[in-house]
Amino acid sequence: MKIETTKLSPEQQEGLLNILKARFEKNMNRHSGIEWAKVQAKLEANPEKLWSLHEMEETGGEPDVVGHDRNTDEYVYYDCSAESPKGRRSVCYDREALESRKQHKPQNSAIEMAADMGIEILTEEQYRELQQLGSFDMKTSSWVRTPDNIRKLGGAIFCDRRYDTVFVYHNGAESYYAARGFRGSLRV
Repeated sequence: MKIETTKLSPEQQEGLLNILKARFEKNMNRHSGIEWAKVQAKLEANPEKLWSLHEMEETGGEPDVVGHDRNTDEYVYYDCSAESPKGRRSVCYDREALESRKQHKPQNSAIEMAADMGIEILTEEQYRELQQLGSFDMKTSSWVRTPDNIRKLGGAIFCDRRYDTVFVYHNGAESYYAARGFRGSLRV
């Protein structure tokens, strides 16, 4: 049995902080008015959050700061990879959907993977906010948090960007495609 750890080694932590800082400095339009030193201090004080960011990075999410919640004094990270993260594609929506498949089951579900990583799957509103910062999912699509009334009927929703427009679609929650994954958020 493989034991999962939620703590990074000092070398992993330093490497990740360097990646996050470089991305932060390269994409200032995503977080104007936010200082890296304050973000880094929060990250260093919350090693479990740094581990979650490492998981986001390892699965191709390219996490970056997209905001600061003044009420909670938390920095908000979203996956900012151009396309849906490669390491999180070909997944159905949730455990119930995964168990409902009789054959050709995917290896995991979006909701379970997000929980295992310590992140939240983006809502439709968050997905639309992300799209204000750039053009994402031009060739892929991403599951988003599905309202209970839709999920109870067997459906799930996903989004993408085509023709300079964000589209929201529906599918059976048990469906999965090589070009569909999910994007996550993390508050630090």
